Amino acid sequence: MTENKRVISIDAMGGDHAPGAVLGGINQFLYQYGEDVAFFRLFGKENVLRSLLKKFPRVARNCEIINANDVISSTDKVRDVIRHAQDTSMYMAIKDVRDGNASAVVSAGNTGVLMALSKLALKTVDGISRPAITTMLPSGNGDSRVVGLDLGANVHCDEEILFDFAILGSVYAEIIGGMKRPKVGILNIGEEETKGSETLQRLNKVLMEHSAELPYEYIGFVEGTDISAGNVQVVVTDGFTGNVMLKTVEGTAKMISRVVKENYKKSLLAILGTFFLIHLFKRLKHKIDPRSYAGAVFLGLNGFSIKTHGNSDALAWSHALEYAANLSKSDFYGKIRERTNALSAVKNEIRNLDKAE
Repeated sequence: MTENKRVISIDAMGGDHAPGAVLGGINQFLYQYGEDVAFFRLFGKENVLRSLLKKFPRVARNCEIINANDVISSTDKVRDVIRHAQDTSMYMAIKDVRDGNASAVVSAGNTGVLMALSKLALKTVDGISRPAITTMLPSGNGDSRVVGLDLGANVHCDEEILFDFAILGSVYAEIIGGMKRPKVGILNIGEEETKGSETLQRLNKVLMEHSAELPYEYIGFVEGTDISAGNVQVVVTDGFTGNVMLKTVEGTAKMISRVVKENYKKSLLAILGTFFLIHLFKRLKHKIDPRSYAGAVFLGLNGFSIKTHGNSDALAWSHALEYAANLSKSDFYGKIRERTNALSAVKNEIRNLDKAE
């Protein structure tokens, strides 16, 4: 293994199609990006993984297997497994990041348990109150995306937590999305300053007053339609609303794909037209296919913990691994520390909102 390779820890037993889809995804990733990009530490049942690796010599050359006797299922509850997770493939993979053996962990396993174990093992970054589930969703025209957070980790969020999400999301948009001074908005039921809860109104007021000091472009309240219109680049919200937003986007993408396929089969004219529109359909498929953004990261922890869809196939896994590799080579947390320090005065004002009432 060369010094330039990123080491990525894998929960090889997590997800509906593990471990076959996991190894298939690693194989696709290595085929596309080369074998000098990453090395994988696979946690799972050693006998099962070694048997499957015979089909993937490329993966076998670029991985190490660490036996894990237990597996966390999709139906397990956090309270039931958190005390007995030490020998599971998920926890061992997370701990690998904490111990400095890997730069990121990827799992398609139980989201709630992954979040809880990641917080337990990796801890929250100094200066950030809560970690947030974050990913990029399709938005606007062309290949544009929007960063969404939180997507399910924190159901109830006060002003300080949402302010921290804006910091995390803006840095993520810059480093991973290549967006200079991204447009940041708070998701609400309307754009007017009087709409929404007291928490949102009070935070919005402070951010508007300090807009010139912020390292991102704060545009105030945004609605769901602003996401698809491409009017915002970072959407900040609580985990309950964010998860509904995520599932709505994914459901809409599936609906569009289903409608296109159904009408294509029914119309001879549509079949003939396909030959002229093939490139358009390919771009549309890439844009709305959830597998093309098949990674969500728990931002705000001391290390990258990445969740991909439970039903991820090999293609989705390859995208999640690309995502992990890109995060690993970034100076994300150096930028977070710099930004939290620069905005400490604004944060202190937000913390004192309740006292001022």
